[in-house]
Amino acid sequence: MPEPVSPFTRSLRREARRLASQPWELAMVSWVPALAAALMWWIFSAGLPNRLPIGVLDEDHSAISRQIERFLEASPGLQVAERYADAAEMDRALVAGRVHAAVWMPRELSRELKQGRAGQVVLLHNAQRGTHSSLIQRDVRTAVGTVSAGIELTARAKRGESAPTARAHLDPVRANTVALFNTSSNYEQFLGAALIPALLHIFAMTAGAWTLGRELRDRSLGEWLAPGVGANAGTAAGANWGDAAAALAGKLLLPWASLSVVGLLALLGLTLGRGWHPAGSLLWVGVALVLFLGLSVAMGAFLAALTRSLRTALSGTGFITAPAFAFGGVGFPLVAMPAAARAWALALPYTHYARVQIEQLQMGAPLAYSMATPLWMAVAATALLAASAGLVGRATKAPESWGKR
Repeated sequence: MPEPVSPFTRSLRREARRLASQPWELAMVSWVPALAAALMWWIFSAGLPNRLPIGVLDEDHSAISRQIERFLEASPGLQVAERYADAAEMDRALVAGRVHAAVWMPRELSRELKQGRAGQVVLLHNAQRGTHSSLIQRDVRTAVGTVSAGIELTARAKRGESAPTARAHLDPVRANTVALFNTSSNYEQFLGAALIPALLHIFAMTAGAWTLGRELRDRSLGEWLAPGVGANAGTAAGANWGDAAAALAGKLLLPWASLSVVGLLALLGLTLGRGWHPAGSLLWVGVALVLFLGLSVAMGAFLAALTRSLRTALSGTGFITAPAFAFGGVGFPLVAMPAAARAWALALPYTHYARVQIEQLQMGAPLAYSMATPLWMAVAATALLAASAGLVGRATKAPESWGKR
């Protein structure tokens, strides 16, 4: 007589057959997340934004204005894409979005400088695009400042000052800035690397909600927990909590494992695959990522078990995961958020995973700083799975609640 199959193994095999027979369900936990992660990597693969298009309106037509334009063109972050004959043409280009900014050198610029007065170069930029705007402002200031310093040094040299004395008078107080982390300002390393886990967070929680929610939607909960007994198997007394927990673990294992493989490959590709050897523990970031995705899957399953509705569970998934990156402290600092927004951010698991990743990949912080968070994620995932098993057991006693969309 064959030995009875455990609920975990039976559920795992059933889920494997289900995924094999449903190509799109398999795709949503395998190649679709992988393709999305690859697309995100490709978008940020340049690392640093460069050759941002700007326009130039030169009304002075002097040697100084032409020199400023040459320095702008030489800046690696800028590209002088258009030159304008008048202000109206410049305004139309800015409104149409053909350029991100325009540099205006007004008439009498060189005359003002020759007469010892301060000249003005005007930068018109679209501040709605914060990244573009800040990079363009930095490069334009550098180009104009370099030309301005050259003019001042030449003037002081003509008055008989030595070059060292002139440089000291030109810049008597200097701000010496020291970049501690991400010294190259590489967007792939701090922004692309943070967006991919946020994307996988959406896929993982959706997978958890869908995997359990479809059993309720299809009224197959009893068949899943006790196959061969009937669609309403176990409804009289409810499923045993231990069996329900084992069956739930078997059901969620494949989506979690598949998404974890995608996440780890993306992590290795972004770091070692790009020649980036983080100062912190890459291994611990990998552990944190796997546990974070496990928690995400457990959260989705818990919503499905709690609401007994696939539609409601998926709606809750979107409510939690969609804004996670915006509240994660990567794009906007947590300390600058209002108290309510900061409280919501701290309630989201992505915020805590992002902190671990930044500490280890970018800051090279001691491992002790990042040790507790992944362990708490493991505890939270276990607690959610245990609670979901209890809710599933209750659901088996109420077949009338099955079938909700």
